[in-house]
Amino acid sequence: MSQSAKPLDGVKVLEFGTLIAGPFCSRILAEFGAEVIKIEAPGEGDPLRKWRKLYPTGEGETSLWWFVQARNKQSVTLNLKHPQGIEIARKLVVEADIVVENFRPGVMEKLGLGWEALSAINPGLVMVRLSGFGQTGPMASQPGFGAIGESMGGLRYVTGFPDRPPVKTGISIGDSIAALWGSLGALMALRHREVKGGTGQVVDVALYEAVFAMMESLVPEFDVFGFVRERTGNVMPGITPSNTHTTKDGKHLIIGANGDAIFRRLMLAIGRADLADDPQLTNNAGRDARASEIYGVIDAWVAENDAEAVLCTAAEARVPASRIFSVADMFDDPQFLARQMLEIAQLPDGKEFRIPGVVPKLSLTPGETRWLGPELGEHTEGVLHSLGYGTEEIVCFRQDGVI
Repeated sequence: MSQSAKPLDGVKVLEFGTLIAGPFCSRILAEFGAEVIKIEAPGEGDPLRKWRKLYPTGEGETSLWWFVQARNKQSVTLNLKHPQGIEIARKLVVEADIVVENFRPGVMEKLGLGWEALSAINPGLVMVRLSGFGQTGPMASQPGFGAIGESMGGLRYVTGFPDRPPVKTGISIGDSIAALWGSLGALMALRHREVKGGTGQVVDVALYEAVFAMMESLVPEFDVFGFVRERTGNVMPGITPSNTHTTKDGKHLIIGANGDAIFRRLMLAIGRADLADDPQLTNNAGRDARASEIYGVIDAWVAENDAEAVLCTAAEARVPASRIFSVADMFDDPQFLARQMLEIAQLPDGKEFRIPGVVPKLSLTPGETRWLGPELGEHTEGVLHSLGYGTEEIVCFRQDGVI
């Protein structure tokens, strides 16, 4: 495989998705070489095109988020309420390896694009279905966004401080987690099909289950001990010490000294040899029993020093620590820059701007940004020509509202 090759070269993905979960799943595949054709409604497109901060472009105003979320994808407008639109979609499915959709269960079936219909014309198809509650169960037909998945999956309940209502993170983490599971499931299904001679299959991802799967020891601790994990603020429950502390100059830092040897090094570094050598504090259970005392010591030390001094001391003692980064911090950080996590791209008017780098980093076949999110329908004619439609037919499709 050449240096320029991508691990998903030759894989064709058809995306019927809007907003976050489905499109992010396809974006991951596109970053590593998959050919992703995104189906959008004529004249409207994905609502994400108009979400959050907008930038003036030739087509009006476009979300800066859109340029990243839809990078490396082809945009094809298709009216799925028109019989001819469904026919074109089915032709695209015949050539696809993966279909990604995030409609409510039943919508694709009403369109004639459900699993049974699509697998009949493409037995090797992998269909990734992302929805609030999955394709089965009493809540399957209910609408559900990432916020609902985070709530039902258990994440919201444990997030925040014990004396206040649960809070959310500042991003749509439930959708993003579901997208990651969806892309992973798609690759596992492809592995089964291509290496073990299997046929295609459905990858069924429920947003609440995607979040639930991340909830560590929540289930066995409740089942065995009846223990319900509650909100604990910035403290990592049951793991000591790991907390947020405020410096003399008003900066907020995270210090994670919960490893046995790491805790000892931190105590020595801050002049508390008594705690470093205390036999009761040589393991996590002993430290957790005296968490208030330990956090009081660390709080007091951090409060007496500026952020830079705290971080230098921690680094010299090989103790994990970090300031809490804003995006402004990231733009100047040597680690972010060295790892090329802020790529330089160009907006449609030629203005340079920075976008997130591709994750994960593969040593031989890395992902890349080949182009930014396209204009609505930018690739429609080219894709239809590749399916064998002539120029006159395409003109008629446009006049009839098919594309």
